[in-house]
Amino acid sequence: MSRILHRLGHSTAAHPWRTISAWLVVVVVAFGLANAFGGTTRDDYDIPDARAQVGIEQVRAHVPDGGGATAQVVVHDPEGDPLRAADLDGLDRRLSDLDHVTSVSPPRLSADTDTALVTVAYDVPVTDPDLVGKSGYQPLADAIEPLRAAGLQAELGGELPGGAESQMKGTGELAGVIAALALLVVAFGSVVAAGLPLAVALLGLAVGSAGVTLLAATMDVSTAAPTVATMVGLGVGIDYALLIVTRHVEFLGLGHDKREAAGRAMATAGRSVVFASLTVLISLLGLRLGGLPVYSTFGYATAIAVVSVLAAALTLVPALCGLAGRRLMPRKARSGRVSRAKRAPLTARWAARVVRRPVAFGLAALVFLLFLAAPVLGMRTWPQDGSSASSETSQRQAYDLVDDEFGPGANGPFTIVVDTADADAQDVADRVEAHAGIAGVTDPVTTPDGVIAVFDAEPAYGPADERTSELVAALRADLPDGVEVTGTTPLFADISGMLSERLWLVVGFVVSVSVLLLAMMFRSVVVPVKAAVMNLLSITASYGVLTAVFQWGWGGSVLGIDHAVAVSSWIPILNFAILFGLSMDYEVFLLSRIREFWLRTGDATASVERGLAATGRVISSAAAIMVVVFLGFSTEADTVVKQLGLGMAVAIVLDATVVRMVLVPATMTLLGTWNWWLPAWLDRLLPTIAAEKHDDEEIWAELDEAESASDGQRVGA
Repeated sequence: MSRILHRLGHSTAAHPWRTISAWLVVVVVAFGLANAFGGTTRDDYDIPDARAQVGIEQVRAHVPDGGGATAQVVVHDPEGDPLRAADLDGLDRRLSDLDHVTSVSPPRLSADTDTALVTVAYDVPVTDPDLVGKSGYQPLADAIEPLRAAGLQAELGGELPGGAESQMKGTGELAGVIAALALLVVAFGSVVAAGLPLAVALLGLAVGSAGVTLLAATMDVSTAAPTVATMVGLGVGIDYALLIVTRHVEFLGLGHDKREAAGRAMATAGRSVVFASLTVLISLLGLRLGGLPVYSTFGYATAIAVVSVLAAALTLVPALCGLAGRRLMPRKARSGRVSRAKRAPLTARWAARVVRRPVAFGLAALVFLLFLAAPVLGMRTWPQDGSSASSETSQRQAYDLVDDEFGPGANGPFTIVVDTADADAQDVADRVEAHAGIAGVTDPVTTPDGVIAVFDAEPAYGPADERTSELVAALRADLPDGVEVTGTTPLFADISGMLSERLWLVVGFVVSVSVLLLAMMFRSVVVPVKAAVMNLLSITASYGVLTAVFQWGWGGSVLGIDHAVAVSSWIPILNFAILFGLSMDYEVFLLSRIREFWLRTGDATASVERGLAATGRVISSAAAIMVVVFLGFSTEADTVVKQLGLGMAVAIVLDATVVRMVLVPATMTLLGTWNWWLPAWLDRLLPTIAAEKHDDEEIWAELDEAESASDGQRVGA
């Protein structure tokens, strides 16, 4: 592979305009295909393995136009005066005239009659294109506008408004890109070198976005999948380009012309990039084991983005490097005015310090990570609902009004479906009403075909209350066969339980396959297992931080969260699959250099020190860029996106600092030659795929010279 990548880098650097032109054609064709044949994203909330899905399917089959989306209209008099019939005059008509609306409930008045709750039912699910985004939300907003004009507070809550108000605004992405550019300028000391990784990542991401649009034409792709794909694609795209550009500049500094420098950078760093991306893709495969269709679409969309930015990094980076020439180097280096420093680079000095005291540094890092991870023992997960929305949204204000005026359970009533052949509906309703934790029930209504009867049961707790899931389980255990407890809240309870169980299946698959891949790359049993354990430590610590910030409310106001909320049920599996792959990126970058020195010198301790010194700066720069990109997403209004962005940013910070700069070198120093232990029988079975490979002693000599040079001469090393 090294020779292939060398030829690829050399040829694209020699003919940059051909490569750039080819990419422009690819972009135009991709967007043309996306516009002509692409689909729109839509969520699929049908969960075949969820118990609540049984009741949902029964309602769809036997209730005319049943099983569709719902929305709530909450009308409140700010002065506390009782609402009059005239205040709501025309609301029923305006709502009934909306497309796909099948029924509008009579207004339910609060005990003091200053608040009315109206439920709107649709004949299509919330994922229908006619309702997605503003398509379904805006007509609702227009219908309540006369109420607001009359001085009443009118808010929209429930299922349909919740999806519309959580749309991405894009400001976080823009802020992350600007911050990433600033960090690249600092890292390289050259505007040209700084702009190159960012431009490559954005171009690759553009093609990936077109690919996701085409994917949406063949299957249901979650509305949140493009966000996740953009977040990961932008981060890894900049990282991959940064690593290759760094090596390219390093070879330029050694006197090679731009074509040869590009070829050698591809043969070394390019090889690491290929296998680093492979670990990310393997982790994304684990999302299919999550058991939810939405996870599969997250994996597919993100994989398309990763492959696109990888292709851009392997072709556009050497082409642009060839076009830029020595302008990639800092001005002082180009002019030859760099003097040799008296002190070793900072990363080299830090590496030497960790290697001298591995026990102290290793224990300190381990205790720190365990301290951050401790809150995860009390972590509780729940899918996003109105209670977790921003207080500025109509959805959240409607939720709070319903909670205050009608009780917390009115925000998440259960739907009880009774098979009339197996049980008497009224007897079941009486039994449910007498159950502890139920505030009240409605009268059962039998469907026109007489097969099922349906009624609502209002719990005494809010949807996100941990007692609600227990109540769902207790009702199901107490009620006879032929009775199903369904609705949005029971479905969320099922999802939360399913994902908690499936997490370990995903973890087992991703860790096992990644360990096997690393064993083939580094010819070791110890190194892959150690890498997996340390990745799990940093990810668990990030879960602990999420628990403290969101569930405990520590500092949540900084992110626009005004009260404690549960960690989203989507986060543990999604964050794990993505973060494990990203963490392995840095593991590959670091271990490839350590192994190179180990194979060359046979000195286990010195190889750790030199490997960390050689990669510390580039890993820190790459991680800093990825962190600012992720933090940009944490500023979005959607709480799940906030948690995703913050969790990934925290994990990358910990991985690139505490793990890569402290825990990895400390443990590898203590283990010594045991790091590279591999049983002979396993060595014969495993195929060999080196992460980076130098083909001759000349390159080794040059890199030795570069690593002993001053910090000013080591651009990005």
